[in-house]
Amino acid sequence: MIKNFVEELKWRGMLAQIMPGTEEYLQSHMVSAYLGTDPTADSLHIGHLCGIMMLRHLQRCGHKPYLLVGGATGMIGDPSGKSQERNLLDSETLYHNQEAIKRQVAKFLDFDGSEPNKAELVNNYDWMKEFTFLDFAREVGKHITVNYMMAKDSVQKRLNGEAHDGLSFTEFTYQLLQGYDFLYLYQHHGVRLQLGGNDQWGNMTTGTELIRRTLGNEAEAFCLTCPLITKADGRKFGKTESGNVWLDRNRTTPYAFYQFWLNVSDDDAQRYIKIFTDLDKETIEALVADHLQDPGRRTLQKRLAEEVTTMVHSKEDLDMAIAASNILFGKATKESLERLDEATLNDVFNDVPHYTIDRSLLGSPAVDVFNQEGMDIFPSKSEMRKLVKGGGVSLNKEKLDTFDRPVTVADLIDEKYLLVQRGKKNYYLITVK
Repeated sequence: MIKNFVEELKWRGMLAQIMPGTEEYLQSHMVSAYLGTDPTADSLHIGHLCGIMMLRHLQRCGHKPYLLVGGATGMIGDPSGKSQERNLLDSETLYHNQEAIKRQVAKFLDFDGSEPNKAELVNNYDWMKEFTFLDFAREVGKHITVNYMMAKDSVQKRLNGEAHDGLSFTEFTYQLLQGYDFLYLYQHHGVRLQLGGNDQWGNMTTGTELIRRTLGNEAEAFCLTCPLITKADGRKFGKTESGNVWLDRNRTTPYAFYQFWLNVSDDDAQRYIKIFTDLDKETIEALVADHLQDPGRRTLQKRLAEEVTTMVHSKEDLDMAIAASNILFGKATKESLERLDEATLNDVFNDVPHYTIDRSLLGSPAVDVFNQEGMDIFPSKSEMRKLVKGGGVSLNKEKLDTFDRPVTVADLIDEKYLLVQRGKKNYYLITVK
């Protein structure tokens, strides 16, 4: 039995607003629905994931998903929820970003199947690039009044906001362009439903209005939004001190990605595991019950981190992320250190003290190498000797047997790092230049 898409979103906490008649229409048709995404970077970040998961559930419920890459609108910028106009991109950059985004979304949606509901990717630049301003004004602009456009929250916020730079005409036309996307997809691809974040509701309803005013009141078009995901304390979801958490491993390593989910609060984990995984209701309820019995085991966070990291990256990346996590908090060997790529190594030891030494020191005794001026690893050389004798000093996860053993090129990880451990919990990363 195919699941009810709206019911699936409701229990997962993924439904914010829905136009009357949408659920009934979905239950009586195989519906083509689209979600727009902004191609201003060559990677999505986890702020996009709720929308992508909506498309995933839509396809699994037997409907046909379209991912619209806003190549044309990306050249303009969208005022919704923004206080600044966006940077405008050239077509070559937009195409590169589109292909990168499709590769990421292909992990969530089936673009290649033979089923009638296989996913499609479209770019509004394809139908906007030949559309002249005069034609657009005549064919689209005449149907929507300025009064209607001015009443939208996104427009009002920019006009009355703290940033007194107003709203450019370019941005003002954004809702008409997005509305035309829906009309075009309605006419050429049979799309009847638009999905999006709740901040897009105004632009989305402009689309349904444009369809009705252009094609007549009998034209059936619908909108459905997901809530904007926040943390339990109301702060923006998906941001860390170092910026966005990206799906691209070159921007956010699988280890840092895994750690993000592992470190969410208990309240957030209960919400996120419904939104960002495919786990069914019974499995999630059992996990929540298990977690509540012993929150210290972080059952929910671990399962959430495993599921999302595997879906976005791979099982191998998950295994490496877990192994990397164990280096600081569990047992590890020199081999497990050497298996880490440089970016992950730096992520794992991001918060430990870092020092740099000159390559000419290689070949010198450990007691000299690790007690250079400016280093704060050991109180003194004699203290280091005592600690080594008691088995309390490790180099690259291997016990240092003598304080005067030479540190050589063979000890270097990635040909430039040394990891010193004093006691159980004190780590120091040394870069050899």
